[in-house]
Amino acid sequence: MFAKLLILFTLGPLLELYLLIEVGRAIGTGPTVLLVVSTGFFGVMLARAEGFLVLRRIGDNLRSGEVPGDELLNGVLILIGAAFLLTPGLISDTAGFLLLIPGSRNRVKHIIRRKLKKALDDGTMRIFWR
Repeated sequence: MFAKLLILFTLGPLLELYLLIEVGRAIGTGPTVLLVVSTGFFGVMLARAEGFLVLRRIGDNLRSGEVPGDELLNGVLILIGAAFLLTPGLISDTAGFLLLIPGSRNRVKHIIRRKLKKALDDGTMRIFWR
């Protein structure tokens, strides 16, 4: 696990930097900076809108006596997506937008649920109750 995180936190920024340099060479410095700033700006607006929708659905679930498990996972993924959008770079912006768009976010939720179920079934993850 440590090796995967080390690779992620060293290669990720290097790939982001390389891509920004290449895009800057292709379209120029000004348009590249404008692209990064505009994706961050529009991404934060989208994250805010999606976040408010999730909060409303959580409230609706609670009012009807349901546990809002799916909506809580949506909220976590939206938060992660917003964090990606605040990180300068085109790869992180793409990942952030994918987590904010409901269709692709649903695919990510499906993958997370499948991995959690597998970990619980294999016994590699345990849940303890008091």
